[in-house]
Amino acid sequence: MKSYDTILFDLDGTLTDPALGITNSIAYALRKMEVEVPDRKRLTRFIGPPLMETFQSDFGFSPEEAALALRHYRAYFVEKGMLENHLYDGIGELLAELKTSGKTLAVATSKPEPFAVKILEHFGIADCFAYIAGGTLDETRTKKAEVIRYALEMLGISPGLSVVMVGDRKYDIIGAREVGIASIGVLYGYGTHDELSEAGAPFFAAD
Repeated sequence: MKSYDTILFDLDGTLTDPALGITNSIAYALRKMEVEVPDRKRLTRFIGPPLMETFQSDFGFSPEEAALALRHYRAYFVEKGMLENHLYDGIGELLAELKTSGKTLAVATSKPEPFAVKILEHFGIADCFAYIAGGTLDETRTKKAEVIRYALEMLGISPGLSVVMVGDRKYDIIGAREVGIASIGVLYGYGTHDELSEAGAPFFAAD
């Protein structure tokens, strides 16, 4: 199997399990918007995609309503939801082993960058990464391909055969393909094998 020198990791569903905090934040936003809150299982489907798109496509909000819902979401998320979260088993050891072996590690998440930094600092793994690249609070950088390009730019690395993106949703796989790098789909997060396979993931990791 090919060895990669630079490894980009998604955050939600790949490094940490954010289900409680994200679903609580979405439920809070929907209640503020006076929309019936779906059951928790359905809400987990919204872990991964940009929330502005989710509020419009799944709940029929106008762009203005989606922006308001996003503000409500962030109000809860910043106060409580951000840390209603936990590391997946073995992630700390995996990152330490990769870093010790000389790999360059970075995060590429659509979550706003300040939130991603705070979460990784809270779990004590921020120092494992050469850069933590995230989306912007003003929603000008949310698509995964945009975040991957930004991460590589901050690392001073061009897309190529030595770079791989690791993530749990189709957005990670599609974004990697658009940028021109390889990808690995993880199966312990919130995307299914079918979703990742249909997106074109060439490799899978069960744990």
